[in-house]
Amino acid sequence: MIISTDTPATAPRLGVAESHALMAGVTRAASTVILGKESVVRLALTCLIARGHLLIEDLPGVGKTTLSHVLANTLGLSFQRIQFTSDLLPADILGVSVFSRDLGAFDFHPGPIFSQLILADEVNRATPRTQSALLEAMEERQVTIDGKSRPLPNPFFVIATQNPSHHAGTFPLPESQLDRFNMCLQVGYPDSKAERELLRGRDRRDLLGEIPPVLTVEQLTAIQAAAERVTTADALLDYLQDLLEFSRVSSDYAPGLSPRAGLAILRSARAWALLQGRDHVLPEDIQTVLPGVVNHRLNHIGGGADSASPAAALIEQVPVP
Repeated sequence: MIISTDTPATAPRLGVAESHALMAGVTRAASTVILGKESVVRLALTCLIARGHLLIEDLPGVGKTTLSHVLANTLGLSFQRIQFTSDLLPADILGVSVFSRDLGAFDFHPGPIFSQLILADEVNRATPRTQSALLEAMEERQVTIDGKSRPLPNPFFVIATQNPSHHAGTFPLPESQLDRFNMCLQVGYPDSKAERELLRGRDRRDLLGEIPPVLTVEQLTAIQAAAERVTTADALLDYLQDLLEFSRVSSDYAPGLSPRAGLAILRSARAWALLQGRDHVLPEDIQTVLPGVVNHRLNHIGGGADSASPAAALIEQVPVP
């Protein structure tokens, strides 16, 4: 059954304080499973509130898949996990039309893409042809099959995980695919305290079934709308445009940031400000979300200690107005 694609008519209008309190509850619930990674959880929630898609790139075994399950449970969203492999086909993701003798016509059988939260696990293990099946879904919130456009559920989020590119059996994601991801995060190893608790405690997978939804779909939709109402002063937009322009004219970067990247920074900064309980964006909000939004889009070729972090170099080189 395909989930309704309409925005809930009964969605409440939430203010900043109410949205902040609800998202704080989501963060607390998720942090009981994802130990010692509250900042990662907050950034992942920032991406979802900004109506973006999330790419998690890290070593196997650090909790990438568990984080996706936790978000689906706490946000009360329908969830499908797609394991990407080299023999996966686009039809395995999107669905297929099968001739029905009873109907005397082709009957469409929807694929797992018709869920509110999709985990594309190890997305770079699939071939470029299969990876491209996500492009229209992530950008247009619809898929076209047999010449017919079919809308996807609302809300619709893709969380993709990928192994490091030097691992065997991986296909690099093309720039057009990377640009569809609002943010790219790394989970990283836990600190010693969190790891000790992890070793002594219960299996994290056993805990997943005990986490009830903290939000309803209507509340999540209202929180997304509240984030769009967070104000951004002209001086903040000047700062954002200075960052974009510097990335385009400086010989240290190739290529520069696109307008879509600029919108991703703005939406993410608004969502992060909301998570902090504010109704306006500060320069620190832009600087906080910048690494997750631009490091997978921008190559810093200028050398030096910040070569691996284009965002850090931009923050250092572009002054706040």
